Amino acid sequence: MVAFGKKLRESQIKEWQGCYINYKLMKKKVNRYTQQIEVGTQNGDNVLMDFSRLLDCEIERIVLFLLEQQGQLATRLSDLREQQHALLQQPGGSRISELQEAYRAVGCDLLRLLSFVEINAIGLRKILKKFDKRFGYKFTNYYVKTRANHPYSQLRQVFKHVGFGAVVGAISRNLADLQDLQHHQGNYISIYDHPALSHLDPVIDSIRSAVEKLSNSTNYLHFLGRHAFIMEDDLPTPSQDDTADQRYHFMSLLLNLVNTFLYMVNTYIIVPTADSYSLSLGAAATVCGVVIGSMAVAQVFSSVYFSAWSNRSYFRPLVFSSVVLLVGNTLYALAYDLNSISVLLIGRLFCGLGSARAVNRRYISDCVPLKLRMQASAGFVSASALGMACGPALSCLLQTNFKISKLTFNEDTLPGWLMSLAWLVYLLWLWISFREPSLETKEAAVPQEANAGPLVNIAVEKSFTQPLLVKSEAKQQDEGEDQGCDDIEEDSGEFQKPVTSIVMAYRLLTPSVKVQLFVYFMLKYAMEILLAESSVITGYYFIWTSSSVAIFLACLGLTVLPVNIIVGNYIGNMFEERQLLLASEIMVCFGILLSFQVFIPYSVPQYVGSALITFVSAEVLEGVNLSLLSRVMSSRLSRGTYNGGLLSTEAGTLARVIADGTITLSGYLGESRLLNITLAPALLICISSIIATCFTYNSLY
Repeated sequence: MVAFGKKLRESQIKEWQGCYINYKLMKKKVNRYTQQIEVGTQNGDNVLMDFSRLLDCEIERIVLFLLEQQGQLATRLSDLREQQHALLQQPGGSRISELQEAYRAVGCDLLRLLSFVEINAIGLRKILKKFDKRFGYKFTNYYVKTRANHPYSQLRQVFKHVGFGAVVGAISRNLADLQDLQHHQGNYISIYDHPALSHLDPVIDSIRSAVEKLSNSTNYLHFLGRHAFIMEDDLPTPSQDDTADQRYHFMSLLLNLVNTFLYMVNTYIIVPTADSYSLSLGAAATVCGVVIGSMAVAQVFSSVYFSAWSNRSYFRPLVFSSVVLLVGNTLYALAYDLNSISVLLIGRLFCGLGSARAVNRRYISDCVPLKLRMQASAGFVSASALGMACGPALSCLLQTNFKISKLTFNEDTLPGWLMSLAWLVYLLWLWISFREPSLETKEAAVPQEANAGPLVNIAVEKSFTQPLLVKSEAKQQDEGEDQGCDDIEEDSGEFQKPVTSIVMAYRLLTPSVKVQLFVYFMLKYAMEILLAESSVITGYYFIWTSSSVAIFLACLGLTVLPVNIIVGNYIGNMFEERQLLLASEIMVCFGILLSFQVFIPYSVPQYVGSALITFVSAEVLEGVNLSLLSRVMSSRLSRGTYNGGLLSTEAGTLARVIADGTITLSGYLGESRLLNITLAPALLICISSIIATCFTYNSLY
């Protein structure tokens, strides 16, 4: 693994070398502070003041250079505008082409400037995180709070790309005007009246993508893809994407997405009938919590061994998963004729042991090229959402009762038989069509779970001839003197190795990461309480049939994609992610409060309305939460067995286990008390997560 400092030097534009963040100097400062504090020659207050001053100077130098470059671009655009006015008087085809190329050249230089800003922003985030980790201070919270919110903030210039929009608008508008002139169209068509025209030219499309990435702006595809939690590498190299290109196989990707879809169907297809199945086997209706939760219990363990197994193979874990799920669903269906609640639970445990979502995520991060990774991530999330909706919908269609020989086929057993057949067909398809990436390529690759590459790759993908980032010729000269510093830093080769144990992974979790994992735990807990007890609650209060419950759950599942479209295309571009995070938490809390039975009788509008608010808010929260988690989590957790995806999966699975256990235990107090008793811990956890988010709010800047 290449140290970040070395990657930073390699990514710098030659003629701008002296204007980048002096990451090497600040690392040396952090090391010197550590030594001085250990020997007692320096105190914490002086360290904070000195490091703040150093950061202020670095940011000021970056911002002044940025403003200077923006001014040069503005001057060039002004000159081109004058030439364009002259051209309107005497049109000429060759002169139009020359002007178009000149505008594109300005666009390429703007891309270089955007990459400059991105690299400096990454460096600032890393050095702030390093300082907090080394000294145990909440320096990032203090620094962002005092600098970013100041009316003369220079930090905002770096992180919020102030001023770039005007340059992009000028290039886009004038290219559209020249295109209109070139085609001799009589009417003037403004890009402001027709926004789609601003993206006809490839360079504009590249700039738009670069600005969106830099500003953490979003659209539907990107917002949806964040739910997949494919962790982002800071400065991935082109060789890593070349490796992914060699390993990519569309049918294998499709099989991973189908695996995700079928597993989510398998999870939720039994929810509407779990209580009636428990009753038919002589157990209480609230044992449905254990029936549903037993799958999550097994998934706690399966996530670990599947994550480790995916280091060596993708095909074998998927085959094993399909076989185990085939056996598990068969046992689930046979439990009715065997009249055994134990066989039912064992079947669901087997289903949980077949959870290969860690393999599905890993395949996307390791074997899908950078240019397709966001689409694949969005496909992963869409497959999950579709499976979540289709599970209850299929259950609604299985309302029948007949026997073949000694086997009973009814609303309780048919979900098991149907899923057994589905996994058998999938296993055959997998065996015929899956292509295992070659072992040599896999060993040579460094798994980088990235949503998108650096800005330089955007231009490469668009086939521009002008290089955006040039390697420093002086790199080799100062590589030797930097080596001593790099060898003792956390981001050196030794310290950048993937973590090898859950304990080591836990030590890398900063307070911000812990809070985001807790938020993820909270939203999964709230959703599981809502979904798992729905059949019992609606049956007790509203006397709903299994079909009614199935339709209700299917409708909830169908809200996922429309909500993400709205948030991704509109709301996500109006507010910061940390603002959306806090607002979504508050809405989840409001939905939970609204769910409590305070008035008698408990009405259908109250239950459905509160469930919709809770579920939709939790879905929005999940995307924002995982996006922030990928930004604040250590890059060492983007690889290996104990990666960030595994940690978030374990947090969510543990939440589901505890929620399902809460439902079953609360059932002993009677169904009349079940709703309020299960909602009380959900409300407490939600309030705690809001408070924790407020304490770490500035570190999410």
